[in-house]
Order: sequence, then C-alpha cells, then structure tokens
Amino acid sequence: MRQSIGNFLLRRLQEVGIKHIFGVPGDYNLELMQQLEDRGEPAWIGNCNELNASYATDAYGRINGLGAMSVTYGVGALSAINGIAGAYSEHVPVILICGSLPLRAVQRGDLMHHTLADPEKGNLLRIFGEVTTAQARLTPENAVAEIDRLILTSWRRKLPVYLELPSDISYLDVDAPDAPLKLEMLPSDRESLKGCTEMILKRLHAAKSPAFLLDIDAIRFGVSGQVMQLAERFQMQVATLNCAKGAVPESSPQYLGTYGGMASAPATREAIETSDCLLTVGYRRIETTVGFFTAKLPASAIHLNSASVDSTEKNYQGVYIAELLQSLVDSSSEVVTKKQPAPPSRQSAFVPSNDPLTQDAYWKAIQGFLRPGDVLVVEDGASSAGMGRLTLPDSCTYITGAFVWCSIGYATGALLGAILASPGRRHILLTGEGSLQMTVQELSTVMRHGLTPFIFLINNAGYTVERAVLGKDAKYNDVANWRYSELPNVFSRDKKAETYVVQTSNDLQKVLDSPHSGMVFVESVMGKYDAPIDLIVGGHALADSDYGLPGPQATANSQIAMPTRAATSS
Repeated sequence: MRQSIGNFLLRRLQEVGIKHIFGVPGDYNLELMQQLEDRGEPAWIGNCNELNASYATDAYGRINGLGAMSVTYGVGALSAINGIAGAYSEHVPVILICGSLPLRAVQRGDLMHHTLADPEKGNLLRIFGEVTTAQARLTPENAVAEIDRLILTSWRRKLPVYLELPSDISYLDVDAPDAPLKLEMLPSDRESLKGCTEMILKRLHAAKSPAFLLDIDAIRFGVSGQVMQLAERFQMQVATLNCAKGAVPESSPQYLGTYGGMASAPATREAIETSDCLLTVGYRRIETTVGFFTAKLPASAIHLNSASVDSTEKNYQGVYIAELLQSLVDSSSEVVTKKQPAPPSRQSAFVPSNDPLTQDAYWKAIQGFLRPGDVLVVEDGASSAGMGRLTLPDSCTYITGAFVWCSIGYATGALLGAILASPGRRHILLTGEGSLQMTVQELSTVMRHGLTPFIFLINNAGYTVERAVLGKDAKYNDVANWRYSELPNVFSRDKKAETYVVQTSNDLQKVLDSPHSGMVFVESVMGKYDAPIDLIVGGHALADSDYGLPGPQATANSQIAMPTRAATSS
C-alpha cells in the first residue's frame, strides 16, 4: 500500500501493542503530532516536560513490553536524555521519536533553531548513540526498513532506540507493507542450544544445592515463569538482586529473599555462595546491587545472559534466554516436581499508636496495606530501602529505578506510565519529598486523565539518602518545606483528590483502613534523622566507596548514625 511515513510509523507502533505515546509537542514534531491527532490512536499523553515523559515511557515499557515518546529536536531530545539513559541502564525497551530538522536543511547545511548553530547535523545521533542500542535518521528511501529495524531491535534487546523524523517528510507517501509487524525473537543456534541445555541439565541432576540468582533481565525477558518451574522441579532456591525484587512470587517456599553480598541475610548468602550449581540470569556486578562488591559467587556458576551463556567449561553464543529456559523446562519434564509447603508468614502484628510516626511503624503499616496484584512504583531513598524489607503479595509489579541508574524523581513520572500500561489494577507511589520536588508537575497529568493512584509521601526535611552518606546537617541536603498535601488541588481546577497529613501511626492506619474512590495523597511527617536501617548501612558504604578512607565521612556527626542495638531490635 501507499502510506505516509508518519502514518506508517504510528501504524507500526499500534501493531506492536503501544496504546499511548508520551511527550511534548514542538515545531519539528508537530507534523507527526497532527497525524496522530487525525488518526486518534495511539492516545497522545502530553507531559509537563520531556524528562517526566521519559520516566513515564520507561515505566510503560516495563509493563507493556514497549514504550514510545515524541519530542522536538535539540531542546526536547536533550531534556529527555536522562530518562533514556536510565532506560538503557535498566534494560527497558523505549522508542524515542525525535521530530528533527527538515531534510532539506540537513542537505543544504542551513543553520536552524534548536541546534548548536553549527553546520554539523549529526551531533544528536552521536550523542544518543551512547545511550541507545540503535539510531536512525529517516529518509523517504529508508523509512520503512528503519522503522521496522528500530522497533524490533528495541523489543529484542530490551533497550531504547533513537529515531529522527525530519519535519518535512512525515506526510510523504512511500510503499509500505500490508502485513503487520510481528514481535518475534530470533531463533537460537540449534547446536548451541542443544549443547547448552544438556550441559545445564547434567549439572542440575548432579547438584545437591542448586540455586537461581536473578537480575532485572529475568523480568525484562519474561522468564520468571520458567525459572519457577525449574526451581520447583529441581528444588532450587531462588534469590533476586535488589533491582529485581518482585521477579518471582515472594510467597514461594523456593524464594530466599534479596542477595547482596554482605548485605544479605545469612541463610540467603550461604545458599547462593555455596551452591554447587548456581544459575544466574542477566547478572551484572554493580556496586549498589552486589553489596559494594562483597558478592562472592561460586566460580562454577553458570551465567545466563540475554543472548549467550557462560560457564567455566564453555561459552555458548546465539543462545537466547527465553528459548533456553523453555528448552530446560521441556527437556526435564520427566522430573517429578515436589511441592513444598509455603513458609509461615514472617510478618509481625502491627499495633498503631499515637506516638510520633517512625520509619519502622510506617513500613509495618504499608506492609499490611499491600494487596495481590498491586503495582508499586518506588522511589530511590527511604522508600526503596523500606520496601526492600517488605514481602510482596503475589502478582505484584514492582517498579523502581533505585539501584542502577538511581535518578531521583523517577518514580513520580513513572507512576503515570505504569497506570496507563496496566489499567484496572491498584497503583501505589511511594516517594520522598526531595524526589517529588524534581518531577511533581506530572501529578497534574495524572489528574488531567482522571487517574486514581495512592500516593504516599515521606516528609522528613530533606535528602535522607544524602544525609546518610555525608552532610547530616548540611544546608545542601535541605529542601523547601512545601504544603505537599495541598498540591493536588493546585494541579487541577476541577478534579479533587483526597489529601491527608499524618504524624502518628494511628493517623496513618485510619487512612489505610478507610474506603477511597479517587486519587489519595498521604503526606507522612517523620523525624529528620529517622531512616530505614538498610538506607543508613548503604549510605555509609557508599561514602566509603566514593570518598575512600579517611574521607569527609570520618568527621564526627557527618552522617546519620547507625541506630542503637535497642532501636534496631524493636
């Protein structure tokens, strides 16, 4: 068929399941925006700025399998680059569509606005080459092939891509294929797959203490189901890195908890580090996910990566992880699965009080509030540290950027994308006031579209993570003290939210127990130096890693101190 380049691009996005496009309009992408307006689908979700849009697209891509956003050249694209870099770091498939300079301007060398005012027109392609897995500037000759290539590459590699659409060609007609674009993984090399399957099964059958260690690729490539089938079949214990929390059901008797080297529970550390057949999935040795390099995996571990497998004996290339794990499941069907009883609940009874609200009481109350199927969007800092100790109910989706890219403010923008990607579920944002101030405008977009999440904000007078690292009382860790609970009514003239300020656990529990129908915003006021133990321990370790010894953190009272033994035991 004959179809305009812009409409072909939008058609392809629809065919691969993208129902919403995030972004900000600008003159170089208005041609595509008009085509989207005329077409009516996918739905346009205008954001307050490009950074927020990139966070929303990231979360959408995590749940939906692909996300897309549209920005204008230069100022728009560079405002989004932090979120796109985060998607690259966190392995999220995102398509960044950049409406760019007219093709004639590129060919003539014209100096244009939203540029560096030099004749070089390939600088953004080079810049985004560092934070995306594939890039292309569309022309009438290459548009069809490059659109399909970038969409498939992003989905197959679970990484962002950058697509430049010159503003003067979006309406040009080209020959377009009639058939829809199908998202299909490349097949593994048959011999490598067979040999790798046999090697792993031989190890599993001989093992006395097999185990899985999961990184974020277990979630991105959708292999958690096969992991649990194998874990139950071979009585394997399963641990996740902190960035992969929620990858497997935490109620399973196979689940060990979070592994992070010396930061692990003793039983978890022993099971992983002494396993005689440890299978890792997408394992990356990043200081914040492996206990500041204290992880000690067995030398005999078998590392399953997205497109290869590495063991001490042999390396297998062209073996794709989902196909490999399914091959392991299919080839071990004769093994009788021995179901184990679920472990008893470790949750202690929570009794609220009228004492000042503490982090300990706050997280115990949140634990009781969680329900199966919740979507939890969790900010870096006290929220991610507190949530790390909680047990997720079954079928929860856990979204955080807290452990790899660690860009504060991510969660507020991500909330929007998460809700739109998973309608019908309950959505909960857990954040702090320092992070909220980064991206708070996006709450207005949430309200504009009539979305109804629960938002839990910790207000404890500044950047808690940084106070644990360095500058316990430093001015640089302070933030303005807003009237946070009044923000929803500022962001919408006609839509209201239920807002609360709580200062005791009794106050908080009353809110949690009450029925709600709309958006709920809860500001929880806590002590300036009160922080989850994992955040304090991690902050001290981060200071030692960043600054060395002796560093400024060695000065007395420069960090939030470790709690006393009595406080810890409570």
